[in-house]
Amino acid sequence: MVHGLARARLGAGTVAGLLVVAALAAGCGDGSSPEASSAAVASTRPSASAAVATSPTAPADPSMSAVMSDPSATPADQIPGAQKSTFVLLNTRPAGLNGVTGTAWLAQNATTGTTLTVAATGLAPGGKYIAHLHAEPCSVKNGGGHFMFDPNGPAAPPNEVHLALPADSAGAVRATVTNARPVGDAAKSVVIHPVGALDKRVACADL
Repeated sequence: MVHGLARARLGAGTVAGLLVVAALAAGCGDGSSPEASSAAVASTRPSASAAVATSPTAPADPSMSAVMSDPSATPADQIPGAQKSTFVLLNTRPAGLNGVTGTAWLAQNATTGTTLTVAATGLAPGGKYIAHLHAEPCSVKNGGGHFMFDPNGPAAPPNEVHLALPADSAGAVRATVTNARPVGDAAKSVVIHPVGALDKRVACADL
């Protein structure tokens, strides 16, 4: 999905940004089998197009202390020509999330790449969620596997587009992530999952 590049300022005189990526096993669970998360990945990030360094021994880190988003980016809903889609609930969602509603926007061009913005309400207050671009429409296995620029590449940004969605105290989220490359028409949907239960797809929006 990109799947989610993040910046966290560490203070003057220190590294400009910190990238934390929850890299996933190839393809999300579609409800028929569990989905395992792989190790978290940490790396400095001088630019949005920088490669992501992986660490297979790093422990999983769902804390999202540095979220997979780009708060300095122009949200996709403010970019002319952006696609807009409404989320629909999936039957794999955890109990208590029957009131989730939301919208996804996707903007892209050859110069600026891809911008994904997600806004949703009705999530668990304080809950940690993640959105990914997926390779199938919502009607096909709840979005199928993750969209990947290189199908043989890593299941992590920048080869995928990930977006961290930490819910506020009211269960609302809004976040934006960017990727240096346009996804074209190969990304068919956006799927929201809880962090730590990624086979429990909450909602899907067709693109």
